[in-house]
Amino acid sequence: MTETSLRERKKVATRQALSRAAALLAVERGVEGVTIEAIADAAGVSPRTFHNYFPGKEEAIVAPLTDGAQAVIDALRDRPAGEPIWDALREVVREVLLPTDTRDETIALLRVVKRNPALVGKQLCGLGEMQRQIAEVIAARTGTHAGRDLYPHLLAGAAGVAMRTAVDLWVDGRSGADLPELIDSAFAQLRAGLPGP
Repeated sequence: MTETSLRERKKVATRQALSRAAALLAVERGVEGVTIEAIADAAGVSPRTFHNYFPGKEEAIVAPLTDGAQAVIDALRDRPAGEPIWDALREVVREVLLPTDTRDETIALLRVVKRNPALVGKQLCGLGEMQRQIAEVIAARTGTHAGRDLYPHLLAGAAGVAMRTAVDLWVDGRSGADLPELIDSAFAQLRAGLPGP
């Protein structure tokens, strides 16, 4: 193992510790009750170190959600080349969104985000960047061009809306369905051209 890879792993671990601390504090205290100093202290680093990773507390609080979006991109790149793109997208969304070890934390964080417009804005910025990168991966997989073709951008946008809608319904608990079922249904309806009920 090279020193560079060890350094990168330490940076990833520090970012994860900061973002997890920020999310847990936001759930526990509310966004207004969270300070950069408290996040840094909970993660065992200095406030200066915090600023090496995040410009503000809002970005740190939503990082578990936006960093999960990066995992979608990485997983999509790793899917088998011949797999139909809709199947690949559905599988990576299921894979990334369904870890059971942080399920309750994720639900609590999503509820905090939904109640705070500043956090919604930060989350949407992160998801917008994810959508752009997913469009590039889709373009490479489908022989289209992300710089000039609509298809990869429309598909990335539709997949993003499907993912966010399924998660919102699941977090609210009003649909009576579990998250895998909602994800499968959302992707199936989009793939079928969104037929009327």
